[in-house]
Amino acid sequence: MSTALVILAAGQGTRMNSDLPKVLHPIGGAPMLVHAIRSGEALEPARIVVVTGHGGEAVGQSALSYAPHVDVAVQEEQLGTAHAVAQARAALAGFDGDVIVLYGDTPFIQPETLERMQAARAAHDVVVLGFEAADPGRYGRLVMAGETLEKIVEFKDATDEERQITLCNSGVVAANAQILFDLIDGVGNANAAGEYYLTDIVGLARERGLSAGAVTCAEAETLGINSRAELAGAEQVFQSRMRAEALADGVTLVAPETVFFAFDTVVGRDTVIEPNVVFGPGASVESGTTIRAFSHLEGCHVSRGAVVGPYARLRPGAELAEDVKVGNFVEIKAARVDRGAKINHLTYVGDAEVGEEANIGAGTVTCNYDGVMKHQTRIGARAFIGSSTMLVAPVSVGDDAMTASGSVITEDVEPGALAIGRARQVTKPGLARRLFEMLKQQKLKKNQGAS
Repeated sequence: MSTALVILAAGQGTRMNSDLPKVLHPIGGAPMLVHAIRSGEALEPARIVVVTGHGGEAVGQSALSYAPHVDVAVQEEQLGTAHAVAQARAALAGFDGDVIVLYGDTPFIQPETLERMQAARAAHDVVVLGFEAADPGRYGRLVMAGETLEKIVEFKDATDEERQITLCNSGVVAANAQILFDLIDGVGNANAAGEYYLTDIVGLARERGLSAGAVTCAEAETLGINSRAELAGAEQVFQSRMRAEALADGVTLVAPETVFFAFDTVVGRDTVIEPNVVFGPGASVESGTTIRAFSHLEGCHVSRGAVVGPYARLRPGAELAEDVKVGNFVEIKAARVDRGAKINHLTYVGDAEVGEEANIGAGTVTCNYDGVMKHQTRIGARAFIGSSTMLVAPVSVGDDAMTASGSVITEDVEPGALAIGRARQVTKPGLARRLFEMLKQQKLKKNQGAS
């Protein structure tokens, strides 16, 4: 049986106090909507429909930038969850498989939980995801009769007896597409909020002789985000999970609580990550590397045996081959650094190729931007770039070539050559002593005048 996802992402999230739609606030470097899509993608769904509302254009663009195959439906008026799901009907026309309804502001539902919901569909026409709440508060309650889910009641509409139930509703629902939309057609809005609740489909299903059941998960999976405080808490949950997974996979985290991962970070085993390292989106690190303290990696790839940092920054497009050394206060962007090359300190390498076993001296800058265009710098194998060299791109330094310290290199350097591009030094004997004496006298007069 094929599966489709309907992800509800229409809410404004007024408690976020933000111009940004709620589902676009990031966790682990990605909008929470992306986390919801990723969870559902583990099921290899035939279709994904994202239902937008507030800030719909931005939400739709975000969904499509991550998953270009999604369909976007618009809920013009926010009239409740059943009304929101109904907006996906046109996008799912002709689809006769199961639909799972997810929420863009509930990013931690695990793929294994969704798989259990799929399996439960063999016994029930409608399957709801529930959780035992430590503090049920204002959650909707699942009213069970043995293994059968009789109905879901919203807190504001619940009796005192129903409010004592601790099994709560996550809002996640699975059902056959035709059955789901038929039930939604029967949902009314005679409730305290005047909204069309998706939860009402359970009672309607029971009235029509259909079966309903519940699958449960840990409460942490159902964490919904409605405020900045909850967003911060969700980031903590996400980072704790990523750190635990890294440790279990054989990664050494010297101070785990100080390392921050992105949603797609990949780190190989036997890698050592020192304190205060931050991974942005798109970073992958092979096994047996060392990432030293206070480094930031984003959109980059680090190969086996490389050492990065401390205080290094790898920006998008940085590609480090095996056994590369990148030291303190080095920034690399859109550049490939080949095997065994060393860039040990105080250097910027951008839009460049650095050959194997090349050595880049302190203070080197690839001057890659002319104010309009970016230009390439090519440094050959075993080349030696002297400290404080300015490489004005486009420019090439050949294999086994050298630049003198303090040089400004504006022309290509042939293999094996030494390039010197600096003004000749002029020395004036005794001038420093006379200059200092003159300046001291000027300062003394100024101080006397001020007093």
